[in-house]
Amino acid sequence: MTPSIQARRETFHALHRTGCFVLPNPWDVGSARALQLLGFKAIASTSSGLAWSQGRPDNQVSRAVVLAHLRDLVAATDLPVNADFEGGFADTPDGVAESVRMAVETGVAGLSIEDSTGDADQPLRAIDDAVARLRAARAAIDATGTRTLLVGRAENFIVGRPDLADAITRLRAYSEAGADCLYAPGIRTREQIEAVVAAVAPKPVNLLVGWPSDLTVADYAAMGVRRISVGGALARAAWGGFLRTAKGLAEGGRFDGFADAASGAELNGMMGG
Repeated sequence: MTPSIQARRETFHALHRTGCFVLPNPWDVGSARALQLLGFKAIASTSSGLAWSQGRPDNQVSRAVVLAHLRDLVAATDLPVNADFEGGFADTPDGVAESVRMAVETGVAGLSIEDSTGDADQPLRAIDDAVARLRAARAAIDATGTRTLLVGRAENFIVGRPDLADAITRLRAYSEAGADCLYAPGIRTREQIEAVVAAVAPKPVNLLVGWPSDLTVADYAAMGVRRISVGGALARAAWGGFLRTAKGLAEGGRFDGFADAASGAELNGMMGG
């Protein structure tokens, strides 16, 4: 029996209480179903993976398209889905609240709100503004009575402002504003990770690992990380294989790129064909 939306939300909260789990990021229905079959306990959308599948750069997809995509992911599997909800698709706290209500209606188990602006000269929102937006998101979720999990994101290391002290100040403020889980994408070193975990404890921390790493899930768990996401890395890996193979065809007339391709029978079996 397919678990109810609320049951998935309760499961998602439970995953954040103890241990460490991997939250992989599919970019379409097929990749979402494959991740469920591989045994993952939850999945998360990726703004970049979705954008590339639409022929657009990251952060250039409309709210309507994102909401439709979230509904598709929720319907595709039995797993809790966390929404990469960018900056809430609004300039004001009230607008963020409206967007969050719409996201909750898709059935997602969690969603994140970023503090980046998209302005290269001032890439981060003032903390007061960012906090007001998180409070609005929290209030909107609470008004639905769904306990949808809220993630507060400090984008310092992603937008070229790698100031750990400021990121921690932001994450603490977002925690006080009602974020259930805290996230500073781009931190990599043991010192950075442990500092963030300690700063927001006992609330859980999400870590982005979207690059080759010699460390394992167990290593990050030992640092106190509660969940690990990969952002657009799975989509980039898929695009990497596609581009290498296509370039071999276009530039050298070669077919050797198909050597590592999944078989049609395997994919049909995974998709229920």
